[in-house]
Order: sequence, then C-alpha cells, then structure tokens
Amino acid sequence: MQESQVTLETRMKTLIIAVSVIIPAAVAALFFVKLRDFGFDVEPLHFLPPIYATINGLTAVVLVAAVMAVRRGNRKLHENLMKFAIGLSVSFLVMYVAYHMTSDSTRFGDADHNGLLSADEMASVGKMRLVYFFILITHILLSIAIIPMVLFTYVRALSQRFDKHRKLGKITYPIWLYVAVTGVVVYLMISPYYAN
Repeated sequence: MQESQVTLETRMKTLIIAVSVIIPAAVAALFFVKLRDFGFDVEPLHFLPPIYATINGLTAVVLVAAVMAVRRGNRKLHENLMKFAIGLSVSFLVMYVAYHMTSDSTRFGDADHNGLLSADEMASVGKMRLVYFFILITHILLSIAIIPMVLFTYVRALSQRFDKHRKLGKITYPIWLYVAVTGVVVYLMISPYYAN
C-alpha cells in the first residue's frame, strides 16, 4: 500500500507544479490584459471585492477551526473543513480573476479615482502607503507559494501519509492563514479608493 501512496504523490507532482505555475502567471497577466482588449463589452464587476474579501475572512476562520478539530482528534471534521477551505480558496480565485478581467487596477491613495496619484493624494496617505505595500507584497508572494504547499499537503492526506502531511501542514497552515487574513486587510485598506 505504501508504494501506491507514493505513486499518487509522484503522479500528482507534475500536475501540482503545472497548476502552481499557471495560476500565478494567469493572474499576473490580468493586470495587463482585460476582456475589453478582445472586443468584449463587459461591465466592471465592482461588487466582487467585498465578496471575495469576505471569502478570505471565512477561509481564515475555517482554517483555524480545522486545526482545532484535528488537535481534538476529530479527523473527519478536519478533513471536511479543509476541503471547504480549498473550495473557498478556489471560489476566491474565480471571483478575483473575474474582477480583474473586467476592471482597472485601483491605486492606494487615489481618492479622486482618476488612476493617478497627485502630490496631495500621496501626502494624505503618507507612510500608510508603505505599510499597505508591505502587506500587499507579502500577501502576493505567499499566495503564490501557498498553492503547491496546499496541494502537496492535501495529496499527502489523500495518500494517508499522515506523518508527511502533518510535517508539511505545520508550515502550510500559518502561511495560508496569513494569506487569508492579509487578503481581508488589503481589501479594507484599498476599498476607499475603488471607483464605483
């Protein structure tokens, strides 16, 4: 049985690596390519950011509940909560992509929503701009790193290689939790500058 478990992880490795490269590359492309560039006449989906920020917050709650469940010995509840957390992350990604395919990027401090930062706008946000970019950059980098970590942690559980699952999970959990929480923080910081 051990051989088939290792084979599952080995078989999934190429797929996990491919997904881990394709998703960040596709998301990065969204900042340069919009649906309107291909002749699609679509309305910006301005209603999505608070929804996907809420999903990030819910993901954080579910992750904490999942860890508490496994620490109490409730492996089935842990498994179900982790599947739910993965589902939430996938739904976040779909909404995030949909929003950025239809909407221009928002700049932190752009109070008049013209896409440019005047000297007055820069002065009004001051050092908070540095705080925002620190949180944003760490959020982005760790959200890229977390994709293969979550997938490998999940595959190890599916393979019933719980020793390796636990070992990787101890690293994956705090990073995934950070990404989920900072997703909410980034939204709260940038939301006053969204054009409606």
